[in-house]
Amino acid sequence: MEKPTPQAAIYIRVSTEDQVRHGISLQAQEEALKNYCIALGYKIFKIYRDEGISAKDIVHRPQMVQMLADAESRKFQAIFIYKLDRFSRSLMDLISTIERLKEWGIDFVSMQDRIETTSANGKLMFHIISAFAEFERNVTSERTRFTMKSKFQNGGLITRAPLGYKIINKELIPAENSYKVQEIFQAFLNSDISLTQLALKYGLSVNGLKKVLTNETYLGKVKFAGQIAQGKHAPLISQELFDKIQEKLKG
Repeated sequence: MEKPTPQAAIYIRVSTEDQVRHGISLQAQEEALKNYCIALGYKIFKIYRDEGISAKDIVHRPQMVQMLADAESRKFQAIFIYKLDRFSRSLMDLISTIERLKEWGIDFVSMQDRIETTSANGKLMFHIISAFAEFERNVTSERTRFTMKSKFQNGGLITRAPLGYKIINKELIPAENSYKVQEIFQAFLNSDISLTQLALKYGLSVNGLKKVLTNETYLGKVKFAGQIAQGKHAPLISQELFDKIQEKLKG
């Protein structure tokens, strides 16, 4: 039985700025890609065109979004593009999209860059690009972690304000409802009210109430990566009260 001819999608994009600067028209990309597809033994399934649209991100390009949806539905076996910057100027976007295509069994071919995932050499080139992308992700992650650790060591790592506090100029300060924190701690400690009843009284879920009762931010402390340090903000409760609450919660 004769093997069916594989089908390919062609994606072309050009911004108004590109046409003015370089004269790279959609028609020129289209003709080159159609001939390239046929030369490699593919039948053209559809040509997806995004005209006058920036390459800043993928989600705001309607034809790109449609093509990826068709790819996930396995309507074709390969995607052909003219050049990588026609597809995306973000390396992260490019790598993550090609990885998704690999999961769906869709090959990827960039004609001008000689990058594709249909051959051993093409796959090797893609792995090299992926390695650089992974390196960039790790460097960014380490830089972010270093910044956060520095803020933590200086007592300033606060990402969001818990009940009773507000953030002003990136600093945590007591809010107008800070008295509620003391009320909640005292009510739980000095009465037989259940967690459910106490949560309802203050408009919290039971889990939300437990987070309040175990939150060391109220002691004037900050927490990062399992470590605790003294923060710059004012405490709302004493260490003694906090310890008594933890004992009662255990009971």
